[in-house]
Amino acid sequence: MPRPSQPICLIGDIHGRLDLLDQIIGLIAAQPGSETARVVVLGDMIDRGPDSAQVLSHLIGKTRKAPDRWVCLMGNHERMMLDFLADPGKSRQWLRYGATATLHSYGIGIGIDRPLAVAEKLREAMPADHIDWLNGLPLIWTGEQGLAAVHAAADPARRLNKQKATDLLWGHPDFIHRPRRDGCWIGHGHVITAQPFTANGRISVDTGAWRSGILTAAWMDADELRFIQAKGPPRT
Repeated sequence: MPRPSQPICLIGDIHGRLDLLDQIIGLIAAQPGSETARVVVLGDMIDRGPDSAQVLSHLIGKTRKAPDRWVCLMGNHERMMLDFLADPGKSRQWLRYGATATLHSYGIGIGIDRPLAVAEKLREAMPADHIDWLNGLPLIWTGEQGLAAVHAAADPARRLNKQKATDLLWGHPDFIHRPRRDGCWIGHGHVITAQPFTANGRISVDTGAWRSGILTAAWMDADELRFIQAKGPPRT
């Protein structure tokens, strides 16, 4: 298990839960050494929960104020939304996976059965810096002592700098059962589990915040790895 000299905190899938994001930021700030910690948000910041627009504004502010400490990765939901905005006629998949909540957070109530109109309204409603920021999100973050972070998975047979975007965003069948030969540990979200865990070189932190009301972060420092959880009302 990596033991970084400076603390690193990996935040799981937020999915529009601003209440839990605010809470987890406070919990992180209370950790010893938090003033120098690197915080990595593992993607899927939008959709399903009620406050996607507000979550993005909050995280954009964090990354711009402290770019050396805060980094956000692209998840498959951010990728689907950007693809939809680029070509709504071809990329309607996003509309079936929590897009309605994101549209509502930007004040859009139009039905998703009209994709061209939805895309036009969303382009008008989204601040330009939101779209620019999303387009610039990295797919992978690498740290010291054999630690990396992605949204969904990394192909264990490929070097980290040779990964396919589809695997990083959507997963890879060998990721669950085959540890990497290079010994690197991968922090990730995407796959919802009842409890966060470490196994086979994976640090899994997606506890389904949008539905369960539990947002998990993995805190790593020179002494240990421990999980921090923000808790709020589950989705009814």
